[in-house]
Amino acid sequence: MSGPRAWWRSKSRPEQLETYTRWSFYFLSVAELTGVGLPAIGQVQPWLVGWLVAAVVVHAAVIAVTTSLALDWTRGRRARPVWALWTLGIVTFALAAATLAVHQYGPVGRGTGTAIGTVYGGLLSWGGGILTLGFRGRRPMLALVSGFACGSAVIALALGAPWPISLVTAFLVFLCTGFLTLTCAFSVWLVDSVYELDAAREARARLAVAEERLRFGRDLHDVMGRNLSVISLKSELAVQLARRGRPEAVEQMIEVQRIAQESQREVRAVVRGYREADLKAELSGAQGVLTAAGIDCEVSAEIAGLPADVQSALGWVVREATTNVLRHGDAGRCTLCLRVLQGRVVLTVENDGVSAPPDGGGGSGLAGLRERLAVVAGTLEAGAVSGERFRLVAEVPLKQEVSEVTS
Repeated sequence: MSGPRAWWRSKSRPEQLETYTRWSFYFLSVAELTGVGLPAIGQVQPWLVGWLVAAVVVHAAVIAVTTSLALDWTRGRRARPVWALWTLGIVTFALAAATLAVHQYGPVGRGTGTAIGTVYGGLLSWGGGILTLGFRGRRPMLALVSGFACGSAVIALALGAPWPISLVTAFLVFLCTGFLTLTCAFSVWLVDSVYELDAAREARARLAVAEERLRFGRDLHDVMGRNLSVISLKSELAVQLARRGRPEAVEQMIEVQRIAQESQREVRAVVRGYREADLKAELSGAQGVLTAAGIDCEVSAEIAGLPADVQSALGWVVREATTNVLRHGDAGRCTLCLRVLQGRVVLTVENDGVSAPPDGGGGSGLAGLRERLAVVAGTLEAGAVSGERFRLVAEVPLKQEVSEVTS
């Protein structure tokens, strides 16, 4: 599948939210044009309409550019766009002052005050609200909003507007700029929070892997530490006895050989326990992890009577399939079904929200599962099915006596 939908699904949840937020801010430029500039049509002279619409279009373009740069700064992708912020501030006050000057001193007729006042207040409100994207902290934002409100009153009074109208304009600019400021601050906070949660989830997964490695290291140290110390001491003793021509050196070396063989058996046991996966624990863990990730997970399994080697192999299938569901696509629902049918055990994992097969249908993860299943004569099939779903099916044949017990 290709096109906008595939492009959207290829993004992670944080990236999707960031894209939605970014385009929402771009839409504010369009909202400024339709809500501030276009209403002047029909209310003022044609030449003045052209001036007002042109001023709003220029201002909306500067806002769009500043918004893009400021959002990149909030995500840490670039330095703070100081020049863009200064440009937006200067353009905003210049266009607002020019608009009001045209109304006060230009050849305009009566009845144009409402349209020009709307453009004047809109320019200052949109400019001040978007400028807060370049600041962090409540105090700088509040100072910026208050500064734009006071600036609107000062410009109006300087160009001859009555003081009651100037005060009302300042109050309206303060409200509108404050609303846009709250919108910008909340949007940035939401995007940052989602990225932090996603990073925390990845850190938790890495921590779980690190803890498992530490556990394996501790187990291996406990097994080998004492035995290696004994081997070292007895080998040294055997060397000393051999130098003196004592026959006890042979007995010491026989003991070293016995301890070395015992150590080999213990290491194999540790590695075997590390490599084996508990099927029941893996199913329970998969349901918990997927549910915590916001995925509706349904598990239906018949485990009783299955051989240990079959459970271990299928446990690894569950673990790898769960990882693929979390890492690929945008799943909303996942089902895990384990059934014993006609002398074979069938594990099916199916999830939605997949635009491309995990591992490309044959990555190293699935290849590793096929190798593990081959040990128990099992097979693995994985691929996309209808409705943008992905299905993984693992089958393992059972001995006749096991099949009769489970049936």
